[in-house]
Amino acid sequence: MTTSALNASDPRRAELRRMRALATGLLLLMLAGFVLSHLMGQHGAWAWVAAFCEAATVGALADWFAVVALFRRPLGLPIPHTAILPRGKDRLADGLAVFVRDHFLAPDALLEKMRTFDPATRLAQWLAQPTQARMLADMGRGWLLQALDLLDEQAVRRAIQRFVVERLRQWNAAATAGDVLGLLTADGRHQQLLDEALQRLGRWLDNEAVKARVSQLIVRYARREWPKLMDTVDWVKPVEEIGDSLAERLARAALEELQEVLTTPQHPLRQDYERWLQAYVVRLREDPQLAARVEELKQQAIDHPALQDYIQGLWARIHAALRQDLERADSGIARHLEQSLQGLAQALARDPALREALNTHMLDAAERLTTRLRSSVTEHIASTMKGWDERHLVDQLELSVGRDLQYIRFNGTLVGGLIGLLLHALSVGLPAA
Repeated sequence: MTTSALNASDPRRAELRRMRALATGLLLLMLAGFVLSHLMGQHGAWAWVAAFCEAATVGALADWFAVVALFRRPLGLPIPHTAILPRGKDRLADGLAVFVRDHFLAPDALLEKMRTFDPATRLAQWLAQPTQARMLADMGRGWLLQALDLLDEQAVRRAIQRFVVERLRQWNAAATAGDVLGLLTADGRHQQLLDEALQRLGRWLDNEAVKARVSQLIVRYARREWPKLMDTVDWVKPVEEIGDSLAERLARAALEELQEVLTTPQHPLRQDYERWLQAYVVRLREDPQLAARVEELKQQAIDHPALQDYIQGLWARIHAALRQDLERADSGIARHLEQSLQGLAQALARDPALREALNTHMLDAAERLTTRLRSSVTEHIASTMKGWDERHLVDQLELSVGRDLQYIRFNGTLVGGLIGLLLHALSVGLPAA
C-alpha cells in the first residue's frame, strides 16, 4: 500500500474533516442568524439574536484564521505571520532538539533517576526468577548458533592455523623447557618423579615375563659367543636353567639396588641425577647451541604434515562440538549460562558492596554515554526534522492536533456570541445621553 493510500485511510483524517465541517457549519449558522436578524429589523428578540450572531461570527472567523494560520496561509493570501509551522520548521526543529537534550538527556537528571531506580537490585530480582534466567540462556544459545552460521569456516580455519603456527614459531621452547624443569626441581618434586620411575622399573623387573625374556637373551648371547663351551655345559646342567637362574639373580640384585635408592635420600644415584638435572636446566636457559637444537626440533615438528592437518581440523572439531551442544534443548553451554545468571542474582542479592559496585559502573557508563550522545542526538533530531517535506510535516501535525484545534473554533463562536449578548445587554441598560 502506498503512502498516499495509507494517509487516505488514516481514521484521524475522517475525524478531522468531520470536526472541520461542524465548526464551519456553526459559522454558517451564525452568519445566517445575523442576516436573518437584520432582515427582521433587529427589534425585540431579534436584536438579541443579531447581537449574539454578530459577535459569534466575528469570534468564529478570528479563531478560524488563527487555527489555519498555524498550518498554511488563510485563503492563500500572503498575510504576514501566517503558515507559522512550515515557515518556522527549522526553528521548531532546533527548539525540539534542544528541549530533548536539556530535559531527556541531561546527565544529572538521568543519573539521579538511575540512582533512584537502583538497577543492580532490580537486575538481581529479575534474574532470580528461573524463567527469566532460562529465557536469557535460550536467547544466548540462539545468538551463538546464529554466530556459528555467520562465520566463514574456511576463513576461520585459515585464521586459526595462522594464529597457532605464528605463536608456535614465536615460542621460545628451550626457555620454557628450562622453566618447567626448574619448577620440577622446586621442593624436591623431581625426586618424587624419580621415585615413581624407579618403582615402575621395579615392578617391570619383577614381572615373570620380563625375567623369561632376559633369560632367553642371556642363553642366546652365550650360545652365539661361546658355542663349544655351552655344549660342554649342557652335559653338566642345561644352559636354559642357568639362564633362568641368572636372570632371577639379576632381577633380584636390580630390585635390591632400586630399593636402596628409594630408601636412601643421599644415594649417589640421586646426587648424580640432581647434578645432571640442574646442569641441564642451566644449559636450556644459557647454552645457545642447545637452544638452537631445541628450536630446530620445534620447527621440524611445526612443519610436520600431521601437525598441520591437526591444526587445520581444529576449528572443524570445535565448530561441530559447539553446534552439537547448542542445538540440543538441554545444551550444556545454555545450562552453564543459566546457572551463572542465577549465581549472579544470588551474589547481588546478598552482597551490598557488589550491588554498589555494579551501580557505580552503570552510572559511570551512562554518564559517558549520555555525554557522548547529547550532541549527536540533538544534531540528529534537528537535521531529521529540517529534512522533512513541509507539506508532509504540516499534514502530520494537523492530523495529530487539528481535531482538538477545531474546538477552539467552537469555543470562539460560543464565547463571542455570549460576549455579544453581554455588550448588547449593557448597551440596552445604559441611559441615553
